[in-house]
Amino acid sequence: MIRVLLAEDQGMMRGALALLLGLEDDIEVVAQVPSADAVVAAALDTRPDVALLDIEMPGGNGLDAAAELREKLPGCRVLILTTFGRPGYLRRAMEAGAYGFLVKDGPVEELASSIRRVLKGERMIDPALAAAALSTGSSPLTDRERDVLAAAADGSTIADIAARLHLSESTVRNYLSSAIGKTGTRNRIEAARLARHNGWL
Repeated sequence: MIRVLLAEDQGMMRGALALLLGLEDDIEVVAQVPSADAVVAAALDTRPDVALLDIEMPGGNGLDAAAELREKLPGCRVLILTTFGRPGYLRRAMEAGAYGFLVKDGPVEELASSIRRVLKGERMIDPALAAAALSTGSSPLTDRERDVLAAAADGSTIADIAARLHLSESTVRNYLSSAIGKTGTRNRIEAARLARHNGWL
């Protein structure tokens, strides 16, 4: 049996995926978690062969959980299953050690097949997303620029961002200015929107 951990914040979707996977003769869902910060503990407890992770969840995100899983349970293969097929997310998922990246609007049969294939060490990537990732390129933002831009996305003031990230206000302005320049946008709201669209945040 292929032991699967399922991380999905939407209860109905999580239940439906578990039910569908449970219909497969060779797949057993051994853990279901609703948040990113519960993934590693559940994986260490149940020792799944494959972790099926959403990206945007409470308590962090599936990309960070994938990187932590690679470190603490290297035998577990990670397969990202998300609504958000953004090129930057694909690149970040591969950097975090994921073996596959699928979008939720794909066929159900493909999911079970992908679980089997990543367990064998194959890479499973949505073809349209792979093409988009190649054309978009990698993120031009540094880690710090990304942090500042993410903090600015909700409309926070420079002072609020500086306090939250323990930076000076002038440093925050410099990072924002650099991020705006690198994204070719007119202001921080546009820069954050573009970066989020491309999966860089």
